[in-house]
Amino acid sequence: MSHLLYAEDPEPAERVPAGLLFVPVRSGPAGCTACLFRTPLGGRTAVGFTSPQRLAAALGSDQPWVRLSESALRALAEPVGATALTVDPRFAPGIPRGQHLRAG
Repeated sequence: MSHLLYAEDPEPAERVPAGLLFVPVRSGPAGCTACLFRTPLGGRTAVGFTSPQRLAAALGSDQPWVRLSESALRALAEPVGATALTVDPRFAPGIPRGQHLRAG
């Protein structure tokens, strides 16, 4: 039996479902909209957290959220160009909360 070492491969070949995520949202004209973020290189990414505590630690306790499956979040984000999904990101210190958010 061969053992795969993912330490050398930053992204495994197969995606593992993240399960239900806590997804930050903002109010919009049609109701809630998932917040999209920018990666350090400027690409768009959808973001989900595995617990409300992790979401609050990154974005503040007043950040509204909804529960979505990974596949539902990907389906919402891909049509607007966010093909990446980041789970449990930790944002850089010194950047005020709210400046990570991009309207789309």
